[in-house]
Amino acid sequence: MTDEERLGLLDDLIKMAKTAGADAADAVYVEGISVSLACRMGKTEHLERSEGADLGLRVFKGKQQACVSSSDVSPDALGELVERAVAMAKNVPEDPHCGIADPDQLASGGFPDLDMVDPLEASTDVLKERALEAEDAARAVKGVTNTEGSEASWGKSSVALATSNGFTGTRSGSRSGVSVSVLAGEGTGMERDYDYTSAVFAADLTSPAELGVRAGEKAVKRLNPRQIDSAQLSVVFDPRVSDSIIGHLSGAINGSSIARGTSFLKDSMGKKLFPDNITIVDDPHRVRGLRSKEFDGEGLTTKRRNIIENGELKTWIMNLSSARQLGLQSTGHASRGTSAPPGSGVTNFYMEPGDVSPAELMADIKSGLYVTEMIGMGVNTVTGDYSRGATGFWIENGEIAFPVSEITIASNLSDMFANLNAADDLEFRHGTDAPTLRIDTMAIAGK
Repeated sequence: MTDEERLGLLDDLIKMAKTAGADAADAVYVEGISVSLACRMGKTEHLERSEGADLGLRVFKGKQQACVSSSDVSPDALGELVERAVAMAKNVPEDPHCGIADPDQLASGGFPDLDMVDPLEASTDVLKERALEAEDAARAVKGVTNTEGSEASWGKSSVALATSNGFTGTRSGSRSGVSVSVLAGEGTGMERDYDYTSAVFAADLTSPAELGVRAGEKAVKRLNPRQIDSAQLSVVFDPRVSDSIIGHLSGAINGSSIARGTSFLKDSMGKKLFPDNITIVDDPHRVRGLRSKEFDGEGLTTKRRNIIENGELKTWIMNLSSARQLGLQSTGHASRGTSAPPGSGVTNFYMEPGDVSPAELMADIKSGLYVTEMIGMGVNTVTGDYSRGATGFWIENGEIAFPVSEITIASNLSDMFANLNAADDLEFRHGTDAPTLRIDTMAIAGK
């Protein structure tokens, strides 16, 4: 469908809902296409292509709401969808905080050009070339003995949103990616590692050859890991895993968790959580950003915000419902699917870089741990307690010394935030991003 056809469909659906007795309604239509090709040992293993579309309708009767979804947009199916939604809304408990935005809250056009659609759709031959190039480069690294394969992908999605009080908007985005995973060593001494790249435009991808070399070299460096003694030491997080630290922050300051009182940060608004030199940003308007969007899932304007500024927490992450519960205004962070009320979540969420290199960041560490991979999800956002499995490298006199494994690192997120320092190597790779991070001090459980 074209954007005009999508919006026309949603307009008809909302009119039908109002005619059927709904006091208000909003509707979303999502279309997507994706292609992926995987190779192993120089041969294609599978090729997948999927195309789909889904329609979601939310209706309100007073302070009662119901959501329904369907992939069938025929007139008969839409009629049944509306009838079912209105009947459901009449029979569910009231939610005093539900409802669409006030008209003056809605985004009103003039959206920035975020350059989110690569006009070039990758052909099967192009995807195969990227996957093979990455795997061949990885296999050529001395010490690499086997491969788990490589994959190249391309996709595009389009979203249309309309509300009964006048908002209409559409957005589209593309995504290309390449990943490769290989093994080094022999027998029980084998080690695995990987690398990947993802971007809105294929031209912004890391070259498959460079990706393969990095994956191969990482796997070789992990050979012959040692166990270490338990201790209280400084821990340095590689950028591949440092994003998880601020990811825990975004979950803990989600408005729904704050409203329920289920976050260890529920009383932290306006308080200093990080050192003075730490600023954490949410920027939905990054050009070619992996999560960029002009409007949120409820039709509100999005904008760049400093979530943490000079170490201080400045705002929660809120949609309309959580903002109403907290007596605040939505921050434009509503995220929307087709079968449930809007949730809330960050967009391009990142920690600004520090002013020292990774080498300088760990230069004074006599004994410490450099983490390159995390295992498990032992994080309690109610209490802030943190405990996760890890692998990486031993730091000795400020230098990477040897690989280590079978380690658990533990602390509390409040203490980790307060004792964190950032290097200057921020790269936008994941949607949630951070540079190399150092945390003093954490409990390391080894042998």
